[in-house]
Amino acid sequence: MALIIPVIFVAVFVFAAIKKVNVYQSFTDGIREAFTFTVSLLPCLAAVFMMCQLFEVSHLSDLFTKWLAPVFGALGIPEELTKLVLIKPFSGSGSLAYLTSIIETYGADSYIARCACVCFGSSETVFYISAVYFAGLKVKKLALPIVCILVATFISTVLACLICKIM
Repeated sequence: MALIIPVIFVAVFVFAAIKKVNVYQSFTDGIREAFTFTVSLLPCLAAVFMMCQLFEVSHLSDLFTKWLAPVFGALGIPEELTKLVLIKPFSGSGSLAYLTSIIETYGADSYIARCACVCFGSSETVFYISAVYFAGLKVKKLALPIVCILVATFISTVLACLICKIM
């Protein structure tokens, strides 16, 4: 396993030599493009982080949790997971902290903890990933892809809880 990276490194250099590519120039060009891309991401990421913080500080997350818990319960998602389901699209670290809290409160082998783990693992930080991917692509119409991702995430959450209940 320790030889994989050096072998890949040598293979790339041999391939570049065969194709007569200036490796150093290609490397520096790649770094320049990566730096430009990273700088272009900063406003998008700052907006996502600010929105996450505003969502939590304004207590909108608590309000949404209170309103949506009965709806989630009716769909088979334990009401205790409502906040996790709401936080995960915004913040990976925040949802991980809440997942840890659920496991500590209910125990690792409980139905709620199993559902929380499966839901956490089968969903993504939608807004963060969207900011990163779509900023690089210069896409302006984000509403439809984000809605599709959120709907798919919600369906996967319902199915995950159903599967955990069966198993």
